[in-house]
Amino acid sequence: MSGWDENAGTETRPIGDVLDGLGIEATVRQGELVSGAMVLLKVIDNDGDTRLSMSHSDGLGWIERAGMLRVAELIESGSAGRQQVPDEG
Repeated sequence: MSGWDENAGTETRPIGDVLDGLGIEATVRQGELVSGAMVLLKVIDNDGDTRLSMSHSDGLGWIERAGMLRVAELIESGSAGRQQVPDEG
């Protein structure tokens, strides 16, 4: 896994329990296989400072991670489902 923040500290641990505690869920249909994941975390440290940390599952290359971030951005902006209709003029 990779981290994003130089000041993130040295402790690395599984975070499934943290995600469960935040109520994060996903729709995965019968027969589908989750083959990779990226996690972006907003972390507040003991001093009240906020940082972002990002991790990904092993096996995801940089191009897959970049693509996943781009698609997530489109989904969040609401433009992922929009299709451009060509002018008929």
